[in-house]
Amino acid sequence: MFTGLVEATGTIGTVQPIDGHGLRVMIVTEDMDLTDVLIGESIAIDGACMTVISKTERSFKVDVSAESLRCTHGLDDPGRVVNLERALRLGDRLGGHMVSGHVDGVGEVRKFEQVGDCVKMVVQGPKALAKYLATKGSIVVNGVSLTTNLVKNVMDRCVFSCNLVPHTLECTNLRLLEKGAKVNLEVDMIARYVERLMQTEDEDLL
Repeated sequence: MFTGLVEATGTIGTVQPIDGHGLRVMIVTEDMDLTDVLIGESIAIDGACMTVISKTERSFKVDVSAESLRCTHGLDDPGRVVNLERALRLGDRLGGHMVSGHVDGVGEVRKFEQVGDCVKMVVQGPKALAKYLATKGSIVVNGVSLTTNLVKNVMDRCVFSCNLVPHTLECTNLRLLEKGAKVNLEVDMIARYVERLMQTEDEDLL
């Protein structure tokens, strides 16, 4: 479980295939203290929850499955700057919102415009995510907890806008975005459970 408050950024180092079933990815970071990070611990990388399999003083490695690569963006891109967050501990302040680290889809930045000290970001996402989004609700973009200012359905896609304050731009990789950039999205966990509670029938999975 995470909060969407990015602790540090890192850079994707080596990317090695794993017997055709995914990739072993090394993350190098000068900003995150890895001293007490345990093997088997979860760290969100650009919003995707990954398990630490090894570490050094300034880097750690994770195995990214083929399924994770299919539904995320940028985890296989050496040199890419990524947002990092360690898992939430009991007793920590929940400054963002409840985040699972399970990416729901990939969006595309349609606008990234300076408005005073802030940036207005407009993202176009899969239509399937539209029902989970609401104005003044929560959305995770590359692991960052944000508030949606406006949500609209446009043909076969959904579109939402967020306001990025200077602190968010300074501390995350969102400052590097531009029009056309791909981003990882996770919708509000509570919205998913509400949808499930409202379902009356299940398809036969057997």
